[in-house]
Amino acid sequence: MTELLSPAGNFEKMKAALRYGADAVYLAGTCFGMRAAADNFSIEEIYEAVAYAHALGKKVYLAVNTLPHWEEFDALEQYLDDLSGAGLDAAIVADPGVLTLVKERLPETAIHMSTQAGCVSHRDCTFWQKQGASRIVLARELSFADIAEIRGRISKELELETFIHGSMCVSFSSRCMLSENLIGRDANRGRCAQPCRWNYNLFEISEEKRPETRFPVMENELGTFIMSSKDMCMIEHIPEMVRSGVLSFKIEGRMKSAYYAAVTANAYRMALDAYLRDPEGYVYDPAWLSELESVSHREYCTGYFFESPHSSANLTANTGYIREKAYLAVAIGYDPATGRATFRQKNKTVAGEWAELITPGSVGRPYLVSDMRSEEGEPIESAPHPNMIFTVQSDVPVREGDILRGAN
Repeated sequence: MTELLSPAGNFEKMKAALRYGADAVYLAGTCFGMRAAADNFSIEEIYEAVAYAHALGKKVYLAVNTLPHWEEFDALEQYLDDLSGAGLDAAIVADPGVLTLVKERLPETAIHMSTQAGCVSHRDCTFWQKQGASRIVLARELSFADIAEIRGRISKELELETFIHGSMCVSFSSRCMLSENLIGRDANRGRCAQPCRWNYNLFEISEEKRPETRFPVMENELGTFIMSSKDMCMIEHIPEMVRSGVLSFKIEGRMKSAYYAAVTANAYRMALDAYLRDPEGYVYDPAWLSELESVSHREYCTGYFFESPHSSANLTANTGYIREKAYLAVAIGYDPATGRATFRQKNKTVAGEWAELITPGSVGRPYLVSDMRSEEGEPIESAPHPNMIFTVQSDVPVREGDILRGAN
């Protein structure tokens, strides 16, 4: 069964991803995950998250994929002991020592080898399977041809997972030393400062023993970019993804918004369902890409599925983000008797303006913010305050969790 796996940077983002079609989410506690700057989950919240997901028939994977130093293992042991009753479906690990400890402390939890492990061959996959792994998150640097060869040479029981959307790291399998070397923040322990996204003042690079080989540095009016990668987007290649033999398709973005979690899950859910429902009659819908272009992202590319890093480094021409559409509000109720929908404000929402309404399983549709009233029922011109409750007259039914976003 094909799995859509979404990021969950906090409880709100997790709910959004699951509501909009993710089969599973991956999250981390406040330590030992590769996104230390995300909100992340307390021990108690992890227990609640697993219970919430399981009630929906969905799964939770815990990222424990840093490369901890010796002095951190006592704390890791206690951390895993604290989670022994949570019922986690899997732990995502990259380090052999962490793998061993997870097997000892969480024996009922499946083990997924992180992309940080850099698995690029059938031998890698088989080795980790012998150590107890049930799934391999393949390195991003592999092509479809590579994946097909690996799938054909490993056990049928061993699952494969790969990224299909989101940020890509400039370093192989995200193992990077730039941040540690430049400012003392170890990327391999979850504290990357993303120096590959910084602007550098360089003109041309040459290697000492190969002075005749020049590496030009591209520059435009926005700056100079020599390392910053584009974002991956495989929405136009769902048939190839499914036919590759990969079981789980992973969206990157635990640092992104709940809106990002919802929209990315929704777009890929629609595309996957359309293909799985009728592979022969499948037709790609450009509206799915339009949805993904509405979220915060860099220039999109197809990663290295079709060409190697040697032939295309996929460097962006602009380190800045293409900003997402305004996340105006989320629906928390609807009264069919009166036709009024209740929303919780996320960004300033103005009465009388056109917005777009997103509901699971469909792309955004025009929605007039009509007859806006306060929680007390008083007419208002806007909802300017964070988390403010307001109602509008709605011509269409609205479900809890539906999203109101800016039209432009």
